[in-house]
Amino acid sequence: MTADDSYGRLDDDYPAYTMGRAAEMLGTTQSFLRAIGEACLITPLRSAGGHRRYSRYQLRIAARARELVDQGTPIEAACRIVILEDQLEEAQRINAEHRRTAESPNPTAAA
Repeated sequence: MTADDSYGRLDDDYPAYTMGRAAEMLGTTQSFLRAIGEACLITPLRSAGGHRRYSRYQLRIAARARELVDQGTPIEAACRIVILEDQLEEAQRINAEHRRTAESPNPTAAA
């Protein structure tokens, strides 16, 4: 793989960050990352050696949970809120896609 090819692997779902680096980037502790994993908010992939690896998407989710916890929300409730926010965002994306499809002219209907 060339250096140019490696950039394609660093998408939002690629588990590129170690637990230590992820905690550092989020300004939190490794125990916080373990806690949100135990609460089933995120499930990091494991390296061949069994070390946790986090994706950019997972870091965004963890950062949102950290914001809620910092505001005084219990960790279990923060995780549930983040899950519901993520589900709502996905539902809104799907609805917008359906609206665009419904509003677009149907080329087979005119034939």
